[in-house]
Amino acid sequence: MVRSVSTKVSAPPSMRTGIRPGPEDCWILHERARQHYWKGAGSLSIKTFYGGSAHYEVGRGHHCVDETSYLVLNHGQTYAINIDARQPVESFCLFFPPGFVAQIYQSLTFKAERLADCLAPDNSQPLHLFEKNYPHDEILSPALFRLRARYQTLDAGRLIEELHDIVERLLRVHKLVLRDTERLDSIRPATRHELYRRASLARDYLHAMFAEPITLPGLATVACLSQNHLLSTFRQVYGETLHQFLIRRRLAEAKRLLARTQMPVTGICLAVGFESLGSFSTLFRSRFGVSPAEYRRVNK
Repeated sequence: MVRSVSTKVSAPPSMRTGIRPGPEDCWILHERARQHYWKGAGSLSIKTFYGGSAHYEVGRGHHCVDETSYLVLNHGQTYAINIDARQPVESFCLFFPPGFVAQIYQSLTFKAERLADCLAPDNSQPLHLFEKNYPHDEILSPALFRLRARYQTLDAGRLIEELHDIVERLLRVHKLVLRDTERLDSIRPATRHELYRRASLARDYLHAMFAEPITLPGLATVACLSQNHLLSTFRQVYGETLHQFLIRRRLAEAKRLLARTQMPVTGICLAVGFESLGSFSTLFRSRFGVSPAEYRRVNK
């Protein structure tokens, strides 16, 4: 069913010019903006951004979504989105009602005989996905890119097929994440899933807030774990320590700024969160084989 914009749509009024209603109460939000802020609860959704980034606050968590990743949020989740950029940032976000996703999940999970006995999908237990930044991949991302490029040319029948395919791919990604949780030292699956979720909160916080002063006690509070538990869980999930991840994130941003801006090296050092130019230069050379100044000369 195609419906018009209503108060139930999770996209804010200021962005509605870019919304296209899809079949079965799905929504596509495709818009550009330099500044935007909105807070509220939304449907299960996939968030992607191009030409810049958007900052999401979800409870204690912080997520920075840019061209390298997509963010998944569950139905009913309250969040705030903030875009503040010099150049317009392109958003392409998909919103799915619980029944739409539940029906596809059941069709992929249950045997055909059982599905034939069901008169309607059971939406009483909505599927709960892992809310986190997902790096663009070879499973879901190609379908997102394809839909972004041509959704305006599709008729309702073809659009519903594309949306079904995207949800199926999202569920395949979810299945892979469930396998990742098996690396954690816990017998109960529910405990592993929760530990993975909390480690992901810490990871996304570091990714989004890397330029700010970050302490282990503060990060443990974000993840709702003890400091020791966070250190061991993060290392099990991501194969590196919190400190290693933070340094890698800061150096990656420094590399980008050196190649794309005219900021002085000292300014970049401070902008990405380092306090010492000497340690920044040493770490940069150790990782990339050249000094920051040499890298800029070669890549300008």
